[in-house]
Amino acid sequence: MSNITDLTQRPPRSIRTRLGGYALLPRMLDKGRAEIAGKSGDYHFNCPVDQRILGYLGIEAEALKAELAAGKGDGEILGWIRSHQANKHTDVEIEAWSDAAEKRAPDAESLEFFNDLRKAAAPQRSDISTWADLLDVDDYVTFGGKA
Repeated sequence: MSNITDLTQRPPRSIRTRLGGYALLPRMLDKGRAEIAGKSGDYHFNCPVDQRILGYLGIEAEALKAELAAGKGDGEILGWIRSHQANKHTDVEIEAWSDAAEKRAPDAESLEFFNDLRKAAAPQRSDISTWADLLDVDDYVTFGGKA
């Protein structure tokens, strides 16, 4: 692979970055490529966030990882997903799902975990209320930024 994604040097793309209308997808692709290259750092491919989009698409993580290992770019991966996904969606459905994914807040089961992560990354920030907010600030702080 000529263009290795190295998540020991920079974070993956934000949950908010979209590919083919899908939020979460570019971030998951970054983590998959980095894991294949042995450069994933503290990031994990097929984590619970990745499993949300994989489930929505009806794509198996290992099948996607095999396509990434073949060195395919984002456009090629999107084409592969569209031809292999079990769950077909309209552009309107994709947009609604992605909007909801960006706004997803912790539920009762994950609230304590969320708050612990928020306190570690940005203890003075009370405005962080969604997983997208938290992951963005955590990525920023992890690579030297100030919350």
